Amino acid sequence: MKNIFSVEGKVALVTGGSSGIGLMIARGFVANGVKTYISSRKAQVCDEVAAKLSEHGTCLSLPGDLSEMSAIDAVSAEILKREGKLDILVNNAGATWGAPIDEFPESGWDKVMDLNVKSIFFLTKALLPALRAAASAEDPARVINIGSIDGLHVNPIEHFPYSAAKAGVHHLTRALARRLAPENITVNAIAPGPFESKMMAETLRNYGDQIAASNPRGRIGTAEDIAGTAIYLASRAGAYTNGVILPVDGGIAGCS
Repeated sequence: MKNIFSVEGKVALVTGGSSGIGLMIARGFVANGVKTYISSRKAQVCDEVAAKLSEHGTCLSLPGDLSEMSAIDAVSAEILKREGKLDILVNNAGATWGAPIDEFPESGWDKVMDLNVKSIFFLTKALLPALRAAASAEDPARVINIGSIDGLHVNPIEHFPYSAAKAGVHHLTRALARRLAPENITVNAIAPGPFESKMMAETLRNYGDQIAASNPRGRIGTAEDIAGTAIYLASRAGAYTNGVILPVDGGIAGCS
């Protein structure tokens, strides 16, 4: 019981790990002894963040635009070449696009769907050899997908593909969990509410006080909230949790 939340010695990849929720999770992993690879579209930023996190543990940069199949192939090939096995995959990279319904462009729809849904499936598929190599009945490999409470309730903001994509992530999580559990790979999703991030920055600037006040917990999320949830799912404590969509939102989705 003493070490049931330990993740020390594991190897993880966190996509979108150079900012926002991905960075919060990556920082939590690194601080708790996980050899953590981070990936993001901007190579220089990814390198700089990895170097900064390496002051507290081991963090390595694998930049790539995961909305492109070529980047998915390159990142997964690099993991297989360097490690051979992967204990934890956090599919966090994502994008949003807001526009009035009468003006919504196809390019915005495709960008959000490609990165938020398509890339999760194909990166997980590409990394199955590494996940299988790490998996055992006692300590399964873990896939943690980052969804959103916007996939659980209707947000009045007009970012239609984002809400649809996150609902898709949640159901894809269940489908993958059913398929991969017999191979000792668990698949779960975290559905965050409001957290400090680049994606949420403008909304929090304009409505942050109102959002916090309307939250049953009276605040927005912190790095410890999201990192702790990811560590739970990746540790022995979460080894029997599979196919779950776990809101981390202070009660917004569950209490409304």
